Amino acid sequence: MRFIVASGELQKALQTVSGVISGSQSRPILENYLFELDQNNLRITASDGETTLITSIEVMSDDAGKMAVPAKIFQDFLKTYGEQPLTLVVKDAPEGNGSVLEILDEKDNFSVALDNAEDYPELPEFDASQKVVMPGGVLADALSNTLFATSNDSLRPVMTGVLFQFAENETNFVSTDSHRLVVYKRTDLANAEPMEFIMPKKPLAIFKNILNNSVDEVVIEFNENMAKFTFGNNIWICRLIDGKYPNYNAVIPKENPNVLTINRNLLLSSIRRASIMSNKSTNQVRFKLSGNVLHLHAEDTEFANKADMQIPCDYNGEDINIGFSSKFLTEMLSVLGADDITFKMSQPNRPGIIEPIDGLEDNENILMLSMPVIGL
Repeated sequence: MRFIVASGELQKALQTVSGVISGSQSRPILENYLFELDQNNLRITASDGETTLITSIEVMSDDAGKMAVPAKIFQDFLKTYGEQPLTLVVKDAPEGNGSVLEILDEKDNFSVALDNAEDYPELPEFDASQKVVMPGGVLADALSNTLFATSNDSLRPVMTGVLFQFAENETNFVSTDSHRLVVYKRTDLANAEPMEFIMPKKPLAIFKNILNNSVDEVVIEFNENMAKFTFGNNIWICRLIDGKYPNYNAVIPKENPNVLTINRNLLLSSIRRASIMSNKSTNQVRFKLSGNVLHLHAEDTEFANKADMQIPCDYNGEDINIGFSSKFLTEMLSVLGADDITFKMSQPNRPGIIEPIDGLEDNENILMLSMPVIGL
């Protein structure tokens, strides 16, 4: 088995799929890339047993075959090269036990021991029952706005992923960790038959980086247990999170008469500054609203640190004093691209809702909810 490949193209392909490989694999074979050669096409697979990522590149070859290449050493080695052609040849090991990969450049020769490609798990059988198509850029936007709010609590697995919810007139992408909630809505994506599934965050984080600034379409096929994403030369297959997603609409207050309108960057920078003085266990920053002034207050009584700030704003509603996590607000405001936002509140013990005023397309909507932090 022999082929010639551009080192830069091979590096890019490996970067596309490498994020799924974990250093603590329970199955050592999964610490390898699976290379499958079919003449001019090289298919590269990486997997952690739950998620499988596949990409393809063009090479020069008349051969066919497959090999399991140790991921870390091979990728580290490739990074030492600029853009140049490399010749890769699979040969029997000198001792007659197994095989080695010879890597030849213009003047040097390197060898890497290979694992048995036959031990690499076969792709899971996939019989899709439903299918959705959407622009890659739209999916990237949805993930950018939701992934950060997923939970890390393994005891509540449904919250560790993003809910994809397709309806007749809209599509919602939802994430929550029980302290905050994000609903990213698209009215230009719809499906005649309502359906939904929960995708784990790890593969989605990898997809997001690949999809950024893309206009190509993503084909999503799924059944009760698995989802398959096809995008250009890339295929991603992963196991879905089993379980019923919480009724997120039930926690969104319908009546929010107290409305703060403010510049997003001004509020973000003010919260960041005040948070330095906040209690490090609660990260609480209090909003005191009266007239068209927002009073920000943060305090850490243990160290006698305190912040009191006054920020101009546009406020309509009753005087209110309510506390929020500066950590959560900072993350939410950082994700939004709007110049101005509204912050809607009802009572000090009820959630606050952040929505962008500008920066959105006509067919998209973002709602971000933060639970209040009681005390201080």
